[in-house]
Amino acid sequence: MFKLAENNTNARTEIIAGITTFLTMVYIVVVNPIILADAGVPFDQVFTATIIATVIGTLWMALSANYPIAIAPGMGLNAYFAYSVVGANENISYSTAFSAVFIAGILFVILSLTPFRKKLIEAIPSNLKHGITAGIGLFIAFIGLRLTGIVTSDPNNLVALGDLHSPSVVLALIGLAVTLVLMSLNVHGALFIGMVITALIAFFTGELVFKQGFFALPSLPEGLIVANPFTAIGDVISHGLYAVVFSFLLVTIFDTTGTMIGVAQQAGLMRGNELPKARTALLADSAATTVGAMFGTSPTSAYIESSAGVAAGGRTGLTTLTVAILFGFTLLFSPLIGAVSGISAITAPALIIVGSLMMGAISEINWKELDEAFPAFLVVLSMPLTSSIATGIALGFISYPLMKIAKGKWKEVHPFVYLFAVLFFIQLAFIGGH
Repeated sequence: MFKLAENNTNARTEIIAGITTFLTMVYIVVVNPIILADAGVPFDQVFTATIIATVIGTLWMALSANYPIAIAPGMGLNAYFAYSVVGANENISYSTAFSAVFIAGILFVILSLTPFRKKLIEAIPSNLKHGITAGIGLFIAFIGLRLTGIVTSDPNNLVALGDLHSPSVVLALIGLAVTLVLMSLNVHGALFIGMVITALIAFFTGELVFKQGFFALPSLPEGLIVANPFTAIGDVISHGLYAVVFSFLLVTIFDTTGTMIGVAQQAGLMRGNELPKARTALLADSAATTVGAMFGTSPTSAYIESSAGVAAGGRTGLTTLTVAILFGFTLLFSPLIGAVSGISAITAPALIIVGSLMMGAISEINWKELDEAFPAFLVVLSMPLTSSIATGIALGFISYPLMKIAKGKWKEVHPFVYLFAVLFFIQLAFIGGH
């Protein structure tokens, strides 16, 4: 079924690769509920929804596309959901925001079935794409520093160094050091193992207490958050969430396509510049985003952590089938994970390191041409400083065509980019800059 012989692999290698990928990305079941809790979503709801979305997307990838690429709620998209959409707008509840995710998911399904998605990706200037990835990385790392108190607010200078003697900061710095050592030694699952070691230290110093035990049956306290597509469309229209839907869609498309191509290249699955079965693979992500929104999690994305499994020899869907089964088992451990996620110092090192990995995209920006470099720089700079991924994307898309026109290169800009620039300008100038 998985064509193991054709892909020069065997069941044992694939299962070990699946375990490796699982260990490198299982941090999301801890981190995602923490970030979405800032938007008021109950922990158990996000925990269960995260796993449902991951299992659906990853199973689809395994069984229909036969690729070793796992799907789970994306880092950056969860931060955008919690801080830019719900946090920055008092009149938008998390259930309304999930309606926007749901609509973005449905649009993504439709786009994945048409050639329009490919055209969209080709239209976006590559320097802006790299800027968006790097900016999200910087923003995620900043959230990690802020949650633990390593960085704190300051009336004169906005931010300042926190109290380095507080137990939270000390624990986070130890966790960061341990995880970085593991990463430097190329240990698979370093982020997860780093969390385990940090959690053990917290347990023995009395910071981590398991009041609810370790096991429990999965629960969805809120039930289905989005059950009716028409209600969801109504929510988007009545709150004017068009820019939010567009941002979710844009970031998901970049994120997923970029990651899929990266992992596929590493696994030797690319045929020239084309990814065979790209449509099926993209449907895995768009379906998981849509279903995830119904249960209560932010959009999903292909996971770059899948490359750890590929490095361990994973070449087929048997790798991702293993990942999906292991995530399924995780459903039974919500009290254990709930206790761990209550201590931000355990999870913050993962945020800071994932941020640093995403920042790598900055080296791909063409810094020698000001009309390419400055819009990308604006994206990177504004995301963490405005605490808004959407604002960063908007400023990049507005400044890019303006600089091209100023240099007399207006013909080089794709018509889509002009359209996006106008839409983003209207959003920032008239609808409010969140």
